[in-house]
Amino acid sequence: MRSSSVPKSLTGSADPKNPDDVFVNVGVGEDLSIKELAELIGKVVGYKGKIKWDSSMPDGTPQKLLDVSRMTKMGWKAKTSLKEGVRAAYNWYLEKA
Repeated sequence: MRSSSVPKSLTGSADPKNPDDVFVNVGVGEDLSIKELAELIGKVVGYKGKIKWDSSMPDGTPQKLLDVSRMTKMGWKAKTSLKEGVRAAYNWYLEKA
């Protein structure tokens, strides 16, 4: 998620009937594996090499998907895809480096 999306997602997220209940998950509501994420980043940055995996290492948390149903019910939806966000972050880095 882009930092610019956070304020927009939180606007109106508090429940007026229960103002202390303000915890929400903000995200795109899609899951992908570390391998898929590495491949996506590789495509965005133009990496042509091979990604090596150490199969002796644990797989980590099998599910990293956030439940964004509460935000969805409030009418909020991410406007930036993961690929677009990675590309924007990479372009920002190239401009600042």
